[in-house]
Amino acid sequence: MIKSIVTFYFTLITFCFVNGQSNKLQSFYNYDSTMEHRVDEIFHSLNDTSRVAQMIITSAGELGKPDKAILKLAAENKIGGIVFLKGSKENHKKLIDSINSITNSKNHLPILYSIDAEPSLFNGRLKGTSPLINTIDIKTISQSDSIARIINHNLLEIGFRQNFAPVTDISPQNEAIKNRSFGSDKEKVIELSKQFIKTTQEQGIIATAKHFPGHGLVKGDTHKKSVYIDGELQELDVYPPLIEAGVLSIMMAHITIINNPKYDTKGLPASCSRNIVTDLLKNELGFKGLVITDALNIMKAVTIIDNAPLLASKAGNDMLLMPIDETKTINSIINEMESDSVYKKQVYQSVKKIIRLKLCLGLIK
Repeated sequence: MIKSIVTFYFTLITFCFVNGQSNKLQSFYNYDSTMEHRVDEIFHSLNDTSRVAQMIITSAGELGKPDKAILKLAAENKIGGIVFLKGSKENHKKLIDSINSITNSKNHLPILYSIDAEPSLFNGRLKGTSPLINTIDIKTISQSDSIARIINHNLLEIGFRQNFAPVTDISPQNEAIKNRSFGSDKEKVIELSKQFIKTTQEQGIIATAKHFPGHGLVKGDTHKKSVYIDGELQELDVYPPLIEAGVLSIMMAHITIINNPKYDTKGLPASCSRNIVTDLLKNELGFKGLVITDALNIMKAVTIIDNAPLLASKAGNDMLLMPIDETKTINSIINEMESDSVYKKQVYQSVKKIIRLKLCLGLIK
């Protein structure tokens, strides 16, 4: 009897929390004068260093930076988010609680916690959880929904509010993607991705479509070398339906585009190309959500570029994932802002989007 009562109240609390956060999160794309005023109020309470810091996402967990370094960055107000790599639910939760204690005591803006909780990577990112089927084995909308719910339940328990999933690339055959994709049928990829995104965001977690403009039909792995889209952007058609469906975040691939007069990246990876990030994704496709880079610290396709985080920011990315040196990245962005008023305005727009997202998530009261 007692167990039944506890279960009932847990279900009720979860229902209220999920539905309350859902309404707020889905309002990100809706104009609201009260919200705009609150965003401006928070923005003007910050200096440029703490503003730019909102764009920086560092890494934690067994494959990330040491806990001591993370706590120092949080105390110095030099990060806006943290992606958690391999580790147990208990250790992730413990570190999140410690970071929250620091940010609360110093009255800093709350940190946005994220993780690569794709079905194929879920058990590896959260050790001790029950393994899920690989993304490639999800065949129906019902399966996509139920898998997303299992993932969301675990993430919300720990404190994660952004999932770098789903992988929306076409084809499981690519060296880097493998079984992380929904498959090689474009319409099926769109259908299953839309459901995963819908379920994730309805339950108060930001979904992230990746890797724009498509990593499934190319040869090679950007972790190891420069990889090229030679000619047509064959996977681009996946994104308009996902944008229309309200996906809140899109991750850029470190893929160079060649032999394409309109979308050539002039030797840079797409993540560092304004032609792709701003002209194509933001302007042509009309994406108004958060654009985030793929990892900037380990992928050879981008680490060979001088000051890639600054280039990625100038290209139009709102969030910079795992730059090697957070302080150096902040300083280089601020220095560029001082000499380029147009770029400064762009950075401010990115920061305001992040603040708005944190308000919609209910992280900022």
